[in-house]
Amino acid sequence: MAKILEIENLQTQFFTSAGTVRAVDGITYTVNRGETVAIVGESGCGKSVSALSILRLIPDPPGRVVGGSIRFMGMDILALSDAEIRKVRGRRIAMVFQEPMTSLNPVLTIGRQLTETLEHHLGMAREAANARAAELLGMVGISDPERRLTQYPHHLSGGMRQRVMIAMALSCEPELIIADEPTTALDVTIQAQILELMRDLTKRLGVALIIITHNLGVVARYADRVNVMYAGKIIEQGSALQIYHQPSHPYTLGLLKSVPRLDQPRKEKLDPIQGQPPDLTRLGAGCAFRPRCRYAVERCANEIPALEPVSEGHTSACWQKDSLDQPLRDAS
Repeated sequence: MAKILEIENLQTQFFTSAGTVRAVDGITYTVNRGETVAIVGESGCGKSVSALSILRLIPDPPGRVVGGSIRFMGMDILALSDAEIRKVRGRRIAMVFQEPMTSLNPVLTIGRQLTETLEHHLGMAREAANARAAELLGMVGISDPERRLTQYPHHLSGGMRQRVMIAMALSCEPELIIADEPTTALDVTIQAQILELMRDLTKRLGVALIIITHNLGVVARYADRVNVMYAGKIIEQGSALQIYHQPSHPYTLGLLKSVPRLDQPRKEKLDPIQGQPPDLTRLGAGCAFRPRCRYAVERCANEIPALEPVSEGHTSACWQKDSLDQPLRDAS
């Protein structure tokens, strides 16, 4: 499959009074045309910052991409001028931001927020842009789209606002959509509708999709490939099937064990990951997950493991990846 996005050794840091935050610390992955890639991890692991880095939306100061490369359809994103990257944002790479409640401009109508993109990127006249905006709202399942165009965000429910965000992302027919926690703050039934909608639209239109989430149920159902992040690094990569059936990093295993399962007895207790995520300004010499890891050995305190093959298309950054089927011990 043709690669449309290639990220290599990406490093994004924030320079603060408390120290340098290594929010994204050397991640490498690719996205192929028409596929869905998930980025999974706890809050604060660098998922959203990695996505914002692709669109060069990191606030400077205090943040900056300090190393690595991002290539999209052969273009070096980091080498583009401000005017050139503005032609890519929204037109060729679109983003569905977190929190549909706050992502839309409260003082502009839904119609204006949709038509502005169409007029700017595609050069549409106002009348044609209005017609296309109504068509987009219908495409994402919003009834009476002509009337909705005249309304403001506060007139819509959370699920409808998220549908508007998806319509905006699809408006210019991009090659890649980045969905950052697309179902945050939505109830379960609306979450399912939004995710099904995104999957159907991306499959029908041939758009590649990056889903950023901490919801492993989303990953199992919708992702083709998965990148598991911890402390700014990708610590496991593989297909969704490989990640679920052969987790090869203690953190991935911990995430899976902390999710309720219907095939387990109702009284079965969850096995949460002990401890807290690390302070990204004070990372030690070894593996960042070591203080919370039940498999850690002395080597983990001194050497950072690199991503190494587990099987074809499946890699893990763990010195103990071959010992995960052994009995657990308490983390210390």
